[in-house]
Amino acid sequence: MQRSIVFTQEHEIFRESVRKFFEAEVIPHYEEWEKAGMVSRDIWRKCGDMGFLLPWLEEEYGGPGADFLYSVIVTEELARANCGGLMLPLHSDVVAPYIHAFGTEAQKKTYLPKCASGEIILAVAMTEPEAGSDLASMKTSAIKKNGDWVINGQKTFISNGILADLIVLAAKTGGKDTPPHQSVSLFLVERGAPGFSRSDPIKKIGLKAQDTAELFFDDCRIPEENLLGQEGMGFIYLMQKLQQERLVCALAAQAAMERCLEITVDYTKERVLFGKPLSKFQNTQFSIADMAAEIAVGRSFVDDLIKNHIAGKDVVKETCMAKYWVCETAKRVADRCLQLFGGYGYCTEYQVSRFYTDARIQTIYAGTSEVMKLIVSRMMGL
Repeated sequence: MQRSIVFTQEHEIFRESVRKFFEAEVIPHYEEWEKAGMVSRDIWRKCGDMGFLLPWLEEEYGGPGADFLYSVIVTEELARANCGGLMLPLHSDVVAPYIHAFGTEAQKKTYLPKCASGEIILAVAMTEPEAGSDLASMKTSAIKKNGDWVINGQKTFISNGILADLIVLAAKTGGKDTPPHQSVSLFLVERGAPGFSRSDPIKKIGLKAQDTAELFFDDCRIPEENLLGQEGMGFIYLMQKLQQERLVCALAAQAAMERCLEITVDYTKERVLFGKPLSKFQNTQFSIADMAAEIAVGRSFVDDLIKNHIAGKDVVKETCMAKYWVCETAKRVADRCLQLFGGYGYCTEYQVSRFYTDARIQTIYAGTSEVMKLIVSRMMGL
């Protein structure tokens, strides 16, 4: 379908370079990375060399100084390549913006150039074993002591948890009587900080090439200047950046289901059953038409949100809707596409199997579908 977003010739040239790079440098190695449980660190440096990391970052901090549509292109092409375990969007468009928006000038000049080059890999640590979307239940704490922050607690399900060199950590700094929205602060925890350790990669049914881990802080000491932004403002900072995070999730799911349907249409045209192509059966045609309609609706919605987000509009409610609806639709599309592949769809040598397993997490991470519905209902005054 014709997209409502206007991509310039420069955008299209960039898209072609991203697609060729993924075809040459990512896809051939992806199965190997899935077996290893994480991608190669070298691929991050290569992406940095190509300008695929933090493409929106100003030149003064070592970035290309491009617009957000370049991030959109990277996210879409990564999803189309079926290589979601390489968490470039998380690094560039979810975590780095916290440092860019709330960091001191010294923090920005120290970290952002290396984030853009791929020398530093980023992660964000909010979720705990007993506190996911409910930040008020967070137990990880940070206390000032002798010019340092001393952190104690545990985080879980942390994407890029093993490879990350720098982690944006949410921890409680307020006392018992401090209101929940004023008790959370953000910190920058570097690899090798005393008292900081990680688990082995968590084994998952999907996104197998993406290193997910638990993080442990046992009297972990970081310098006082590693506070990100103002003390007690962490909850507000997180809320300010969740619009883009959820938009990125919806965008990735949208691009993935578009590609999933494309390969399914091609397969049904080639697969012969009872003497004719599978695509000639009415059930196949109706199933594909249903999915195509849902995908078209999703694309229109997501592109409209991208434009409004770039324009600086408040679309928090709508991005929550998109994160819920598009990701749920992508999960359903992957399931129906796999069904059309029959037994072959259950075999890992067919791409549709990875689209299926990777789609399952989309309705869980970055806020479950149920949490998205809760936020939308509250914003409607319910």
